[in-house]
Amino acid sequence: MDYRKGSIGRVFAARIDHGEDVIAELSALALKEDISSAFFIMLGAMGEAELVTGPKEKVVPPTTVWSSFADAREIMGAGNIFWENGEPKIHLHGAAGGSRGMTMGCFRKKAQAFMVVEIFIVEMDIAAERVFDEKLGASPIRFQ
Repeated sequence: MDYRKGSIGRVFAARIDHGEDVIAELSALALKEDISSAFFIMLGAMGEAELVTGPKEKVVPPTTVWSSFADAREIMGAGNIFWENGEPKIHLHGAAGGSRGMTMGCFRKKAQAFMVVEIFIVEMDIAAERVFDEKLGASPIRFQ
Protein backbone atom coordinates (compact mmCIF):
# COMPACT_ATOMS: atom_id res chain seq x y z
CA MET A 1 0.00 0.00 0.00
CA ASP A 2 1.06 3.54 -0.66
CA TYR A 3 -0.80 6.60 0.64
CA ARG A 4 -0.62 10.33 1.30
CA LYS A 5 -2.34 12.56 3.83
CA GLY A 6 -3.92 15.78 2.64
CA SER A 7 -6.64 18.32 3.16
CA ILE A 8 -9.90 19.19 1.50
CA GLY A 9 -9.75 22.05 -0.96
CA ARG A 10 -12.61 23.54 -2.96
CA VAL A 11 -16.03 21.92 -3.11
CA PHE A 12 -18.17 21.94 -6.28
CA ALA A 13 -21.82 21.12 -6.88
CA ALA A 14 -22.55 20.43 -10.56
CA ARG A 15 -25.67 19.63 -12.54
CA ILE A 16 -25.36 17.71 -15.80
CA ASP A 17 -28.42 18.14 -17.97
CA HIS A 18 -30.45 15.80 -20.17
CA GLY A 19 -28.44 14.44 -23.11
CA GLU A 20 -25.04 15.64 -21.88
CA ASP A 21 -22.22 13.14 -21.40
CA VAL A 22 -21.30 12.83 -17.71
CA ILE A 23 -17.65 11.88 -18.29
CA ALA A 24 -17.06 14.60 -20.90
CA GLU A 25 -18.70 17.26 -18.71
CA LEU A 26 -16.64 16.24 -15.65
CA SER A 27 -13.46 16.33 -17.74
CA ALA A 28 -14.34 19.80 -19.04
CA LEU A 29 -15.01 21.04 -15.50
CA ALA A 30 -11.69 19.61 -14.28
CA LEU A 31 -9.90 21.43 -17.12
CA LYS A 32 -11.74 24.72 -16.59
CA GLU A 33 -11.27 24.76 -12.80
CA ASP A 34 -7.84 23.05 -12.78
CA ILE A 35 -9.06 20.20 -10.56
CA SER A 36 -6.12 17.79 -10.43
CA SER A 37 -7.05 15.64 -7.44
CA ALA A 38 -10.64 15.06 -6.27
CA PHE A 39 -13.33 12.56 -5.38
CA PHE A 40 -17.03 12.82 -6.10
CA ILE A 41 -20.43 11.28 -5.57
CA MET A 42 -23.31 11.48 -7.99
CA LEU A 43 -26.97 10.67 -8.32
CA GLY A 44 -29.59 11.06 -10.98
CA ALA A 45 -30.45 9.10 -14.11
CA MET A 46 -28.72 7.97 -17.29
CA GLY A 47 -30.41 7.22 -20.56
CA GLU A 48 -27.50 5.45 -22.21
CA ALA A 49 -24.11 4.15 -21.07
CA GLU A 50 -21.22 1.79 -21.82
CA LEU A 51 -19.42 0.32 -18.85
CA VAL A 52 -17.02 -2.41 -17.81
CA THR A 53 -18.79 -4.96 -15.64
CA GLY A 54 -15.77 -7.04 -14.72
CA PRO A 55 -12.93 -9.10 -16.04
CA LYS A 56 -13.63 -12.13 -18.22
CA GLU A 57 -11.39 -14.18 -15.93
CA LYS A 58 -9.46 -13.55 -12.73
CA VAL A 59 -6.11 -12.81 -14.45
CA VAL A 60 -3.87 -9.75 -14.63
CA PRO A 61 -3.98 -7.94 -16.96
CA PRO A 62 -7.69 -8.63 -17.36
CA THR A 63 -9.75 -8.98 -20.48
CA THR A 64 -12.60 -6.60 -19.83
CA VAL A 65 -16.28 -7.44 -20.21
CA TRP A 66 -18.35 -4.56 -21.62
CA SER A 67 -22.02 -3.96 -20.96
CA SER A 68 -24.35 -1.22 -22.11
CA PHE A 69 -27.86 0.06 -21.74
CA ALA A 70 -30.00 2.49 -23.71
CA ASP A 71 -33.06 2.75 -21.48
CA ALA A 72 -33.53 5.26 -18.69
CA ARG A 73 -32.04 4.05 -15.39
CA GLU A 74 -31.55 5.60 -12.00
CA ILE A 75 -27.87 6.04 -11.13
CA MET A 76 -25.74 6.26 -8.01
CA GLY A 77 -22.01 6.56 -8.40
CA ALA A 78 -18.70 7.51 -6.88
CA GLY A 79 -15.40 8.29 -8.48
CA ASN A 80 -12.28 10.36 -8.61
CA ILE A 81 -10.42 12.78 -10.82
CA PHE A 82 -6.67 12.54 -11.38
CA TRP A 83 -4.70 13.46 -14.48
CA GLU A 84 -3.03 11.13 -16.96
CA ASN A 85 -0.82 12.28 -19.84
CA GLY A 86 -1.69 15.94 -19.32
CA GLU A 87 -5.48 15.61 -19.17
CA PRO A 88 -8.08 14.74 -16.54
CA LYS A 89 -9.06 11.10 -16.26
CA ILE A 90 -12.43 10.36 -14.70
CA HIS A 91 -12.72 7.07 -12.81
CA LEU A 92 -16.43 6.49 -12.23
CA HIS A 93 -18.05 3.41 -10.73
CA GLY A 94 -21.77 3.19 -10.28
CA ALA A 95 -24.93 1.19 -10.21
CA ALA A 96 -27.71 1.86 -12.69
CA GLY A 97 -31.09 0.27 -12.25
CA GLY A 98 -34.69 0.39 -13.31
CA SER A 99 -37.72 -1.81 -13.86
CA ARG A 100 -35.84 -3.82 -16.51
CA GLY A 101 -32.85 -4.67 -14.37
CA MET A 102 -29.66 -3.38 -12.86
CA THR A 103 -26.04 -3.18 -13.86
CA MET A 104 -22.98 -2.06 -11.95
CA GLY A 105 -19.48 -1.27 -13.11
CA CYS A 106 -16.95 1.24 -14.35
CA PHE A 107 -18.45 3.82 -16.72
CA ARG A 108 -15.79 4.49 -19.36
CA LYS A 109 -17.21 5.34 -22.75
CA LYS A 110 -20.72 6.74 -23.05
CA ALA A 111 -22.53 8.00 -19.95
CA GLN A 112 -25.46 10.11 -21.13
CA ALA A 113 -27.56 11.95 -18.56
CA PHE A 114 -31.31 11.37 -18.58
CA MET A 115 -33.16 14.39 -17.16
CA VAL A 116 -30.43 15.35 -14.68
CA VAL A 117 -27.33 14.06 -12.87
CA GLU A 118 -26.13 15.90 -9.77
CA ILE A 119 -22.47 15.63 -8.80
CA PHE A 120 -20.74 16.80 -5.64
CA ILE A 121 -16.96 17.12 -6.04
CA VAL A 122 -14.46 17.48 -3.20
CA GLU A 123 -11.00 18.63 -4.21
CA MET A 124 -7.95 17.31 -2.33
CA ASP A 125 -4.48 18.81 -2.00
CA ILE A 126 -2.82 15.46 -2.74
CA ALA A 127 -0.25 15.45 -5.54
CA ALA A 128 -0.89 12.35 -7.67
CA GLU A 129 -1.40 11.30 -11.25
CA ARG A 130 -2.47 8.22 -13.16
CA VAL A 131 0.37 6.26 -14.77
CA PHE A 132 -0.25 3.30 -17.08
CA ASP A 133 1.11 0.02 -15.69
CA GLU A 134 1.70 -2.61 -18.40
CA LYS A 135 1.53 -5.51 -15.92
CA LEU A 136 -1.87 -4.41 -14.59
CA GLY A 137 -3.22 -3.16 -17.92
CA ALA A 138 -4.57 -0.13 -16.04
CA SER A 139 -3.56 3.33 -14.80
CA PRO A 140 -3.53 3.38 -10.98
CA ILE A 141 -2.78 6.60 -9.13
CA ARG A 142 0.87 7.25 -8.32
CA PHE A 143 1.78 9.77 -5.64
CA GLN A 144 4.31 12.47 -6.43
